[in-house]
Amino acid sequence: MEIVEGIGIGLAVLVAAFLILFLRRALVTRTGGTIRVHVRVSTLLDGRGWSPGLGRFAGDELRWYRMFSFALRPKRVLSRETLVVRRRRLPEGRERLSLPADWVILSCTSQQTPIEIAMERSAVTGFLSWLEAAPPGAASPRLAHQDWPAA
Repeated sequence: MEIVEGIGIGLAVLVAAFLILFLRRALVTRTGGTIRVHVRVSTLLDGRGWSPGLGRFAGDELRWYRMFSFALRPKRVLSRETLVVRRRRLPEGRERLSLPADWVILSCTSQQTPIEIAMERSAVTGFLSWLEAAPPGAASPRLAHQDWPAA
């Protein structure tokens, strides 16, 4: 009888974990303005270290939530005021195994810290529009290279 109780408790914990994950995702995406974003969390191995997640635009911030996490708070918060896009490129080498083929990688700096983010091509357009949004007549210094190759 103890084995059956142990299996039952294990299944209950597993179901509760899945419910928490789905509830968290519903809370993050409930207000819209979300995109699928991968962030490179480790550069130890070439082409690896990408972590999937959801990016949510909230005013002047892009809040990134890890896909497989129980945390209700974002793992990273990128401020529009300190984020600068240095270059963009397509996935290369081993990155093609962990990122969809039609995604674009943006090499950025945020408060002088390098960060790489990847997203769908269609999301890049919206992201860059959000990033360079400024009052009429003001120039945006956030895009370092205006002569990017078409990705």
